[in-house]
This record gives sequence, C-alpha cells and structure tokens, in this order.
Amino acid sequence: MNNSPPPLCPVCRVPTPRPLLHSRSRTYWRCEVCRASFLDPAQLPAAVEEHWHYRQHHNDPADPRYRRFLNKLAAPLLPRLAPGSRGLDYGCGPGPALAAMLREAGHRVALYDPFFYPDPAVLQQIYDFITCTEVIEHFHDPAGEFSRLDAMLRPGGWLALMTCFQTDDERFAAWHYRQDPTHVVFYRAETLRFIARQWGWACEVPVKDVALLHKPPSACAFP
Repeated sequence: MNNSPPPLCPVCRVPTPRPLLHSRSRTYWRCEVCRASFLDPAQLPAAVEEHWHYRQHHNDPADPRYRRFLNKLAAPLLPRLAPGSRGLDYGCGPGPALAAMLREAGHRVALYDPFFYPDPAVLQQIYDFITCTEVIEHFHDPAGEFSRLDAMLRPGGWLALMTCFQTDDERFAAWHYRQDPTHVVFYRAETLRFIARQWGWACEVPVKDVALLHKPPSACAFP
C-alpha cells in the first residue's frame, strides 16, 4: 500500500476506509460503513481507456444467451411495473438488449450511455423505472450517480441494478470481476441495502447479483 492518506469512500463519502489490496500497481480500499470496495481514485481509468474497452464488448440484442443473462433482472422487475411504464436504460452500452426486451413487454424505454448514447435531454426527464445492468461497478462517483438517478426516478418508481456482488475478501485478489480495468467499485448486497436506507428506499434482492430499489411515494431526501 502507498503512504497517502485514505480517500473518501465514493459510495457513502465516509473518510475512513481501510486498505484492502495492492496488486500490480493498483490499490483498493474497503469502507467499513457501507462495505463497498473500491479502486484508489488516483488510479481511475481515463475516458479514452474506458471507451476502448467497452468497444470490445459484443452484446448483440438478438443473442439468446445475452437475453437469458439479462432476464435475471427483467424477470423480477417486469411484474412490478404498471402496463406501459416509462423507463430509462442507464449505461445501456452499444447494444441495448435490455431496452429491447422491456419494449417487447410493452414499456417505453429511453437510452443513455456517456459513450454510445450521450443524449443529455433524457437526463432531464422523470421515469417510472431505471435499469443499470453491469453499470454501477463502473461509476467513478457512485454517490453523485445515485443522486442523479434519484432525481430522475418518480416517487413510487423502481431502480433495478445488476452487478456481481463481492463475497469473501480472500477471493478478491483473484476475482475475475476485479480483473476488468474499468470495474472500479464493488458492492455487496449489504452495500446496496445501505444505499437504499440513505435515500429512504426499500431494497429487495430477488436473486444473487440483482437488487430492486423501490422509491416510496413520499421518499426521504438524502441525509
């Protein structure tokens, strides 16, 4: 580990994370409050590096295997949505397959991605639901991003998240999910429950690696 002072946790902004791992010039920290693990902010990848890496993904909306993967989130979300709901696929990437699946189910879905669908107008709208599949682990400023998502989600709406939950610290160094250079924040189920409590949301974990956060009709403001 280096001798620099610990950074703020990017998820809950507590200033006292502990060292977790130093591997191949990359330093990771663990927040003991929200239980997130994260890459040192001084080592975050540049946008050009991220963009190059994302362009290597080949997520075809017509690929049945990819659809089965995304159905892990769609299956528990769809029964909770009113017919014809309006949603946003946030961080949809170059092949927005989930949006296609939700549209096929009768919902209206806008797209946003800072690299592939960078339309700022969609960020000024209010939605019945927002999906983030394999997205929140890329957030450089999770606290700011969740604030943005809350502002776009109507009271009573759903924020549906899918990310690979971290488990044992002993497996962190060799964990395949950590090896992706654009994955910079790692969540446990308890981390997402912590985030939900901060915003006054309810949180369900219907299956591993999926969390459904429900914004109540009279949601509390961030403390």
